[in-house]
Order: sequence, then structure tokens, then C-alpha cells
Amino acid sequence: MYALVTGGSRGLGRAVSVALAKEGYTIIINYRKGQAEAEETLAMVRAAGSDGELLPFDVANREEATAAIEGWQKAHAGEYIAVVVNNAGIRRDNLMVFMPYEDWSQVLRITLDGFYNVTQPLLQPMLVKKWGRIVNMVSLSGLKGLPGQTNYSASKGGLIAATKALAQEVARKGVTVNAVAPGFIHSDMTKDLDEASLKKTIPANRFGEPEEVAALVAFLASEKAGYITGEVISINGGLYT
Repeated sequence: MYALVTGGSRGLGRAVSVALAKEGYTIIINYRKGQAEAEETLAMVRAAGSDGELLPFDVANREEATAAIEGWQKAHAGEYIAVVVNNAGIRRDNLMVFMPYEDWSQVLRITLDGFYNVTQPLLQPMLVKKWGRIVNMVSLSGLKGLPGQTNYSASKGGLIAATKALAQEVARKGVTVNAVAPGFIHSDMTKDLDEASLKKTIPANRFGEPEEVAALVAFLASEKAGYITGEVISINGGLYT
């Protein structure tokens, strides 16, 4: 079966791609830029014992996303993408009073428009096949709200609400929809943070690793998680419960 990971070329997306490969999925690695990194992830997927392919497009661009997904579907007649991990996202942190509109808009477009643009065209095949897994990467910021991240919190909070609503629409057809809410995880998204200070606020006294998040995603994408849907599962070392 095929699994599509958006923003799959590095960081959490790379770890998720490798984890799903180890579970036997053929991985479709989406990215917007950074082909060399995407090819490195593909090599790691193959080293994990599976195979995959690259599918570059901007998740926030409706026409581009539709063309890429429809092109894949035409090239793989009789197949379907059974697992979607909506991982693509960016941070543009700033206090709201100083936040440019573009920083507000871009964060929401990539997370929320990206979720729609990728998930909507893949739903019907899942419903027809009566099996599918949708995992949305959200954040502690979307649950708790964090100062300096009004845009990011809004985007992830919106995705959490969408997760809960869509889960109820498709559960009867064997499709689950869940969200994973990481706290502070070692990745490109957190490399500019003051880890020494922040880890003192975390009961586990450390940042998490991408592979720990990926293991949770892989479980939610498995047969064993068929009765779990509409959930937001935190993975934050006890920082927020």
C-alpha cells in the first residue's frame, strides 16, 4: 500500500517516511524544494526495506497539488494512496502586533489549505476501498496556544477541529482520522530555540526525537489502530496534559 507524507524530505517528515517504510508501505515523498534532501530520504526508505518515489508540489497551491495527485493516480491505475500524513508546515513566529499579513496568511495556507488540497482528492478512493488512514501533524501550540505563535496556533488549532469533524464523516467506511501533537522535538523547526532553557520546563527534561513521533504515526497508520479516530495524541514529555 502507498503512503503519502507531505513535507517528507527532512525532519519529522523524513522520520515518518522511514518508519512507515519499515511497516511495509511504499512511500510517496512530497516536498516543495530541496530535491537533494528528498532523494536522501528516498534512499533511507529503500535502506529500510521498502520503496518509494518523489512527488514535488506546493501543498498550499490548489492547482499544483491537484495536478500532482491526479497525475499520480493516472500513472498508478488500480492503486490508491491508503495513508496520508499531513506534515507540511512552517513557523513564522512574531507577536501579533508586529506580524505582517503574509506571515499570518502563509502559515495558515500551508497548514489548512494544504490539508484540504491533499486530503480531499484522496478521500473517495479510501471510502471506496473501505480502508484509509489520515494522520495530521499538529502541535502543542494548537492545544495550549503559545505567545509569539498566534498564526501557528490558529493553523494547528484549526487542523485539530478539522480532524475531529472529518473523523466523524468517514468512520463508517473504515477510514480513521487522527492528529499527533508534538511538543519540543529535535528538528529544523526547533533548531533556533533555546533548548537549554526550554528543557527545564519539560518534566522529561529533554526534547523529543523525530523517531519517537514517527513511531506514534506508524501505529496510527496500522491495522491495530482501526478503532482510534478523531483523537489528538500529545507527545511532549509531560509538558502539557
